[in-house]
Amino acid sequence: MIVTEYELLVCLADELNMRKSAEKLFLSQPALSQRLQTIESRWNTKIFVRTQKGLLLTPEGEAIVQHAASVIEKEREIQENLEAMEGVVRGTLRIACASVVAQSFLPRVLKEFSARYPKVRISLQTGWSSEVHQLLAQGVVHFGIVRGGTNWKSVRKPLFKDKLVLVDQEIERIEEVFESERPFIQFRSDSNYYQVIQDYWQRNFGKMPKQAMFVDQMETSRQMALNGIGFAILPEITLLGDTEGINEISLVEKDGSVLGRETTLLAYEQSLALPQVDAFMKVMNEYLATHL
Repeated sequence: MIVTEYELLVCLADELNMRKSAEKLFLSQPALSQRLQTIESRWNTKIFVRTQKGLLLTPEGEAIVQHAASVIEKEREIQENLEAMEGVVRGTLRIACASVVAQSFLPRVLKEFSARYPKVRISLQTGWSSEVHQLLAQGVVHFGIVRGGTNWKSVRKPLFKDKLVLVDQEIERIEEVFESERPFIQFRSDSNYYQVIQDYWQRNFGKMPKQAMFVDQMETSRQMALNGIGFAILPEITLLGDTEGINEISLVEKDGSVLGRETTLLAYEQSLALPQVDAFMKVMNEYLATHL
């Protein structure tokens, strides 16, 4: 693996840690330190300052790293355009995906895609839907897969809608939430998810559950509910495993409809001209037609 000076600088700026950067770049720390000294000598300025807690980027370093990142991105665009002109399905497919979808739905689609197009490299970043939006808007990825509503103006393809369900070992009816002292185990998420749940309680009951417990991740909330600590409200797609002895209660509205959350694929129109992007869209369409 040949690491360019630009890649080295961007990696250091991302990690702000010599050891982690060396591991990521498959270099020894002395070798990385020597290369950084050579780069700083060539630029005739200090790019990073070492501290006991790690690296600090100097103002001059910020400008240099920004330039390095733009060069890397431009080279990537040129390479992908060359591959598109050749009509060969290869290159890198860059996807940002909401974590819950990346844990359940997306792996099955990527398995089919990789089997059909083995020369395509897959780069996947996961996080909250708000983070996925940001990566797509910055042009870092070809596709963004988000949860909840979106006002995306370019390519927007609905994938599926799954129910939100109340999960608990004891509660059997939604009304029992307000009679029970069992805590509502909430998890950190984007504001849209919180708003959907809060609006449901207020719209249908005019109040919130009595007790609340806050955890860092959806999986933590899920495990706490499955082990009887309290109740959680989770997407149905997270409950495909063993949930024996667990009550799953749909969140029904006053009009009889069931509360759910949409999953949507987003992209820019121009991205579809790339062979690997077009191929992924076709595989996705086929998967949706045969499995959902």
